Amino acid sequence: MSSGTSSTGMTGNTTLITNIASLVTNDPSLGDGSPLGLIQDAAVVIDGDRIAWTGDSREAPATDNRVDAGGRAVIPGFVDSHSHLVFAGDRTQEFNARMSGRAYSAGGIRTTVAATRAASDEELERNLIRHLDEALRQGTTTFETKSGYGLTVEDEARALRIASAHTEEVTYLGAHIVSPDHADDPAAYVALVTGEMLDACAPYARWIDVFCEKGAFDGDQARAILTAGRAKGLHPRIHANQLSYGPGVQLAVELDAASADHCTHLTDADVDALANGRTVATLLPGAEFSTRAEWPDARRLLDAGATVALSTDCNPGSSFTSSVPFCIALAVRDMGMTPDEAVWSATAGGAAALRRTDIGRLVPGARADLVLLDAPSHVHLAYRPGVPLAAAVWRKGVEVFAGPGRRPGAER
Repeated sequence: MSSGTSSTGMTGNTTLITNIASLVTNDPSLGDGSPLGLIQDAAVVIDGDRIAWTGDSREAPATDNRVDAGGRAVIPGFVDSHSHLVFAGDRTQEFNARMSGRAYSAGGIRTTVAATRAASDEELERNLIRHLDEALRQGTTTFETKSGYGLTVEDEARALRIASAHTEEVTYLGAHIVSPDHADDPAAYVALVTGEMLDACAPYARWIDVFCEKGAFDGDQARAILTAGRAKGLHPRIHANQLSYGPGVQLAVELDAASADHCTHLTDADVDALANGRTVATLLPGAEFSTRAEWPDARRLLDAGATVALSTDCNPGSSFTSSVPFCIALAVRDMGMTPDEAVWSATAGGAAALRRTDIGRLVPGARADLVLLDAPSHVHLAYRPGVPLAAAVWRKGVEVFAGPGRRPGAER
């Protein structure tokens, strides 16, 4: 079919979503040829848990089921590649004080550490599921999450065990801050993080992360931690250059980290390194919003040729939002991104930050993760900030959320 693309041999239970006003495929070989690969008056065929066909609605093949999109837009499910969702407690007082004039620093993490250690496994998992459901209702179909609020061997391992039951993108962040138990001996804590704690946590994780920042871990400590994790089969990612200029970004590129996250304070050399390496610059505007900090300069990174992802950084201290659409709106309003760039970065960009090619795109063979927006265009995600626009969400080919007036799995 000249106007569409397909995989061969549809064999499972198939569903056609048709009457799509605008389809974001993130494949520049399709549709209008832009990075979003926009197809107008489009249709998508789901076969099992995969995309089987995309193209002009008039050319769509026959399927078992049919859904009428009603002239709405369809986009890939959001890929939230940076979150901290295994925690307990609340930091409302800290946020209130900060909004009343107190500066943000890394020290507030200790408050969450104490609450998380005191919580039961059931409490931690219940809180995790609550935030996952909240994110799903807004269109997030893939998420990464980290440990980092236990900072003991037992508490870090249980955080990752709980997380691994809900996502394959699990990150060991024993190096969030120096544990309060080792405040007088940071070297001993680094030895724990790279030794016994790593051994206990590695079976549950895909990634290893470190907060490379004043008040947390310096460049030498971060290198030792990430190198130890890599020797155990965990791939590096890093909290880099959030609160000040530092070695984090250069270290990320040196170690081929999948992502350098925050990237707020960058030198020209940092930008050049990101543009010339495989490391994705993951920007987290919720953190700047919630701390009244300087915004990352997405325009500078994009113009240099760096790959940019957008994520929520959902955590109880510095970015307590699970809303990728909110972060898209912030990136467009305050970080120099166009609506097209922001949507790409929250979908395909997030996938790149997780080194995944099966998500973040709507092309044959990709996982059938998609969002039906209650709007005719993806631009409404920035144009209508704060408005819940997810009319329906499919994950792995199953309709898992439906907004008012639509039942999950209902044919139209």
